[in-house]
Formats: sequence, C-alpha cells, structure tokens
Amino acid sequence: MGLPAQYFRAGVGAVIVNARGLALVLERADIPGAWQLPQGGLESSEDPLQAAFREIAEETGIMKSDLELLAVCPDLLAYELPPGARTAKTGRGQAQYWFLFRFRGLDSTIDVESGGEFRCWQWMPLQSLLNVAADFRKPVYHRLVQQFQGYAANS
Repeated sequence: MGLPAQYFRAGVGAVIVNARGLALVLERADIPGAWQLPQGGLESSEDPLQAAFREIAEETGIMKSDLELLAVCPDLLAYELPPGARTAKTGRGQAQYWFLFRFRGLDSTIDVESGGEFRCWQWMPLQSLLNVAADFRKPVYHRLVQQFQGYAANS
C-alpha cells in the first residue's frame, strides 16, 4: 500500500475566548483526553473567514451572530500528521488560517456532540491547551498562544 498524497490540506482554525479570556476547547470523541480548538478544511470556493464560521457552527453549534472577530493570525500555520493518521483526504497535514473570536452567546447554546467529532467541551486558559493537545498540534498552539496572548487569560 502506498503512502497517501503528500500535500498539506488548506484549512482554518478558531480560538474562541469568553469574557474571562478563557478559550473554548473540545475533547475528541475518538481519542479521549485529546483536546483541540475548532478547525477544519477549507472548501475550494470558500473565503477563509467564512470557512471558520462554518466550521465553528458545525463543531460547536455557535452561530456567527454570537461571535466577534478580534484578530487574525498573520501567518499560515501548518502541522504534520503522524504517518499512521494520514489519508487521501487529510494528506500530510494542514496549512491553516487562524482567527480569534470573542464568544458573545450563552454557554447553553454550545453543542459539540451533534457533530460526532467531539464528546465534550470546556473553557480553559489557552496556555493550558498545550498540556492536553496531541503532540503534533502543539507547535501551532504554541504560536497561537504567543499571537493571541493579549486577549487570553494566562491561568
């Protein structure tokens, strides 16, 4: 069996902070204990910001009307999947546009289970995500901590 395609899929990601500066993190349904930020693939006809709103809605149930765009990461950030996790769909990893949003809605509207990808969510300091994320995601998350530290709670 040959290796999947050797490309990086275009994607988007979102750091969503609440009024206290805590980030919304999601626990994967297929890997208990692995937490991540909302993210996903960029469809060929999509603008990155619109893709971010779509991915957020699909993964968390949060609507665009409950989000305020605070900042945009100026660089594309890429991660490489472990060889066993690569597929024809995912390729070698993702190169992502990242956005920072303030959540203006009610926690009761957040629903991560209906999409099937995640089992639960919580608010935590963005820096703490580095302790519970998959290793291959940590360099991207470290860069996001640096980029958005003025908006996020430290502890």
